[in-house]
Formats: sequence, structure tokens, C-alpha cells
Amino acid sequence: MTTHAMRPLIFGEVLFDHFPDGARVLGGAPFNVAWHLQAFGLAPLFVSRVGTDAEGQEIRAAMQDWGMDDACLQADPGHATGSVAVGFSGGEPHYEIIYPRAYDFIDAERLPDLSGDYILYHGSLALRHAASAGALSEIRRRTSAPRFVDINLRAPWWDIDGVRRMLDGARWIKLNADELALVEPEGGNEAVRLQRLLTERTAFIALTRGAEGASVISAAGHDDVHPQAGLDVVDAVGAGDAFCSVLLVGIIRQWPLPVTLARAQQFASAVVGIRGATSGDRGFYQRFIDAWRD
Repeated sequence: MTTHAMRPLIFGEVLFDHFPDGARVLGGAPFNVAWHLQAFGLAPLFVSRVGTDAEGQEIRAAMQDWGMDDACLQADPGHATGSVAVGFSGGEPHYEIIYPRAYDFIDAERLPDLSGDYILYHGSLALRHAASAGALSEIRRRTSAPRFVDINLRAPWWDIDGVRRMLDGARWIKLNADELALVEPEGGNEAVRLQRLLTERTAFIALTRGAEGASVISAAGHDDVHPQAGLDVVDAVGAGDAFCSVLLVGIIRQWPLPVTLARAQQFASAVVGIRGATSGDRGFYQRFIDAWRD
């Protein structure tokens, strides 16, 4: 079966950011990626867990309204839906990722049949508890799916040994400049440190640098892309998730790597022009669908 038949299997957290004024924003990097992939017509299978509380019901309803498959969204009667407490000090935001939460307890025994061809996406946050880490291990055992790892480090919920285990055997890797400084802090310039993460099983590593653009490095070489000049930035929330989602689209649809990189940057640049990490406006996505027809 060709890679065109691969279905995105997205594993990890879904949560609400809670702000001091009472506002809430639905997100979590894997959820954001799955949301975008649904809009792009790739029918992701999102594996996560929510509480049986009102927020868990709200998440399921949002997925259903967007047309997403919620068959792998587990309900947990003993743990609340994922949440992040957002605060501000001196005008700068700080985040408390609440532990434990339902997505820490994704149950391997409640996974459905996973026959078929998948590309598996995950990060690091949902692996902070042994239960969800075990569920991911079971998915890997059942599917042998090639993995896209979005390192997505969130203090204090990671350690370098765990990151290296997570990266072992990954086919595609995405990280940002701050994460590279944590994972490979010494021993040469950026290109040299990225090269150390590249193994014979790695197709490419994508590095994002915010307003400075992004790069991909592979055995074939190095490509860079920069945001368009005069970009109107509303907020940068979810830009990396938007970037990842289009990298996945390009992998599945077999776009050339430079094309994939340029389109990922284009979409991430559009997302920073809206409030929040995702859009409920299908027209927002349709302009990219129309422009990217193969």
C-alpha cells in the first residue's frame, strides 16, 4: 500500500488553557494537529482521554461538530479533563500544566483494532505517566507505524534520557530552537548539533525558529524557509502545531521536501494571524486546499 493510504494516528493530550479572567481555550499540541489534519481531509484517528466532566463532553462535542473520529477518545470517570493554569507575572505568561489529568491514563486495553497503514504522531507531554506511555508502546507494537515525533518539551515533564528513548527510531523529528538548545546544548553550531540527531532511520529533522523561519535537514541536504515580510501577528500560539500538521500532509501526499517546508511555513504564518491555535472557519483552510492541489 502506498503512503497515500496512510492515516494519521495522533496520540497525546487534549486540554483547556484556563486564564485568570475565566476564559478557556481548547488545545494541546496533538489535538491541534489532529484538528488541522481533519480540515485538510486526512481523517486523523485521535487517541486521548478526557474526564466524564463537562469539559470532556465539550471536547467530544467539538470533535463531532468538526467531523473528527472520536472512537479513540476515552472517557475517564476518575480523572478530570486536561488543563493548564495560565498566569501572568510582569506581563509575561507562565503556565502550570496540571497533573494528573485524564490524558495521563490512556488505557492500552481500550485501544481499538488498529489494522491498516498509519503514520504515528506524538510528543513528550502525554508520556509523563506510565499508563499513557504504555498505551503508546502498545500502539507501536500493534502497528509498526513510522513515527513523527514533535519533541514539544514542557517543563518539568521531561528528562533527557526519556527524550532520547522517544527519538530512537523516529522517522521524522520536529523541534524548535529552544528545544535544540536543551537536547543538544553543546558541541558545534546549530547544523552540527542537528546532524547529531540524524540517524540512518531519520528521513528529516525540522527546526522552527519563530519569526526567523524554519529549516529541514536530511541525508540529502539542508533547506531553509522564511516568513513573508510584514506578517501581521495576532499571537504565536499553535504556530508549531500548524507547521507540524502540514509536514504530515506533505509526507502522506508525497510532496517534495522543499515544497512541504514552504507550505508548512505558509500555513504557520497564517495561524499566527488569527487568535488561538486553530480555526473553526472552514474557509480559513479551503484557501490552502485550493492552492495546494496536486
